[in-house]
Amino acid sequence: MKRILFLAICLFTTGTVFAQNYYTPRRVHRRPPPARRYGDFYTPKVGIEGGLSIANTIDSYDAGYSTDNILGFHAGISATIPLVYPLSFQPEVLFSQKGYKGYTADGTFTQRNNYIDIPLLANFRLVRGLNFVVGPQLNFLVSSTSTFNDGFNVSSETYYNSNYNKSYVAGVIGLSVDLNPNVYIHGRYVLDLSSNTYDENSPIPDYRNQVWQFGLGIRFQ
Repeated sequence: MKRILFLAICLFTTGTVFAQNYYTPRRVHRRPPPARRYGDFYTPKVGIEGGLSIANTIDSYDAGYSTDNILGFHAGISATIPLVYPLSFQPEVLFSQKGYKGYTADGTFTQRNNYIDIPLLANFRLVRGLNFVVGPQLNFLVSSTSTFNDGFNVSSETYYNSNYNKSYVAGVIGLSVDLNPNVYIHGRYVLDLSSNTYDENSPIPDYRNQVWQFGLGIRFQ
């Protein structure tokens, strides 16, 4: 009798558990929406940025002098347009100072050029908070000031000519780090892909700009 009672209890328990499992709907584990998975990646943003520029030249037809860096600044507006994770399009419009300092046997020559730069960058999110940027940049020369110091006298000349080739194409590569969703810092290397149009009568020699840029940006949603 005890064996029969024990067997009945076991069968009843097994049937109850089976019924609960059969009639209880299974939970479907759905992936969280993109906004939760990727933070605010898919939110377009505009902002401002600016910082330090360290400029020099890498090529010149005149091999009779050596060049050194000059300090300047860059500042402007930017936008971040999400495409597909982790890629965004990042166009910018910047005022940028470039140039170099040259040392010759006769004295020191300094050239400071003002440009309007338009970077058209691809922004890749490597991990959340760290971004890699790369792309072309259009450079438009606005004005140029040349200063020569022979140790006794300093002469300066501002050069601007509508016939001069003021448009160049450069390449940009760099990184940016998000300090928070609205503030970031960046470091970039910018190199002209084409040199100036050589003109024997121009005070501006044929060369290519290279610029290191370090700055701070603020985004607005």
